[in-house]
Amino acid sequence: MGNAISTVLRGATLHHIGFVVQSIARTAQEFADAIGAHWDAKVIYDPLQQVRVTFISRGAPAPLIELIEPAETKSPVSNFVSAGGGLHHLCYEVAALDDELRFARSVGNLVVKRPLPAVAFGGRRIAWVFTRQKLLLEYLEATLESVAATDND
Repeated sequence: MGNAISTVLRGATLHHIGFVVQSIARTAQEFADAIGAHWDAKVIYDPLQQVRVTFISRGAPAPLIELIEPAETKSPVSNFVSAGGGLHHLCYEVAALDDELRFARSVGNLVVKRPLPAVAFGGRRIAWVFTRQKLLLEYLEATLESVAATDND
């Protein structure tokens, strides 16, 4: 089983760590200051996911920090924020999204959200996977440039 897990993430890159917050406006700068990072104050509304997101950066190669707030009462993160919010998911950039999802299912993981375009990533597709270990993973479809860079490593 150990080999199967490493296969699903082979060539994948930790892209960001997602935190659910009640308010980006009230949280982002303090969050950035607490970890010595930069926040550009850009907030993106994603109507398909019914959330607003922003990214905090410590610079490459560190993964981004994503702050997520519900944009509507029926947002998928509304209950999470009502319970206090916090660490929500890890996002991996993957070269072959559909292959990774097939593999995730084959090892007993649950695909909880099928691929859909994400506004925050220029329309690249994302999908959500809940592992048997109760970890929520977001898979982000890699760009051609990032796949080429991984192949050259």
